Amino acid sequence: MATTVAIPDQDALRRIGASVRERLARDEQAYKIPTDTAEIYAIGGFFSPAECARLIEMIDAVATPSELFDSPMKDAFRTSYSGNFDPSDPFVKSISRRIDDRLGIRSELGETIQGQRYAPGQEFKDHYDYFHTSEPYWKQERKHGGQRSWTAMAYLNEVAEGGATGFPEAGISIPPTQGVLLVWNNATPEGAPNEGTLHAGTPVVAGQKYVLTRWYRVRPWKPSRRGG
Repeated sequence: MATTVAIPDQDALRRIGASVRERLARDEQAYKIPTDTAEIYAIGGFFSPAECARLIEMIDAVATPSELFDSPMKDAFRTSYSGNFDPSDPFVKSISRRIDDRLGIRSELGETIQGQRYAPGQEFKDHYDYFHTSEPYWKQERKHGGQRSWTAMAYLNEVAEGGATGFPEAGISIPPTQGVLLVWNNATPEGAPNEGTLHAGTPVVAGQKYVLTRWYRVRPWKPSRRGG
């Protein structure tokens, strides 16, 4: 008989996925990207131009060379600058709460919002937001809230050229549009990590690109010393 391999956090991923899916289906402003490969939604005008400008200033204040969970930055895999916002800041709290409420996910499941800045030539090559549970880092991430369920990413400015978010398995490329909140389920409806969510921040050609990201776990997030 074939042995069934258990998928860590599968039940929670399935439950959270269903809850957010149902909520977004009722949201008249949430546009479902037409693909069967992954569950991807876009909400236009989620942030105002003034809010975007304020968030860009905050990113400039905290941005340092980006790191990766499973290895130091090498081979120009992720060349952006990024930094975590202060979760105790009232404005950051209000932004986090708005995203939480829109998806219907409890706030304690959300990681601290991270801002990213890309200059010309900078990119984040094809990657997944979910954790590879066979990797050594999973032992720690399991303690810090477990697997990532949904990703919420907002575009904060128009980019002169380049900088789209590409989902190669889905054949989709989404250009930056100021104020748009892009959200996707990192798991399948059955609760397994979805390889169709492979995505990349394609190289900026001209101008700069600013985004913010909030990832959600299946259990309350407990930050590590590295902040995520």
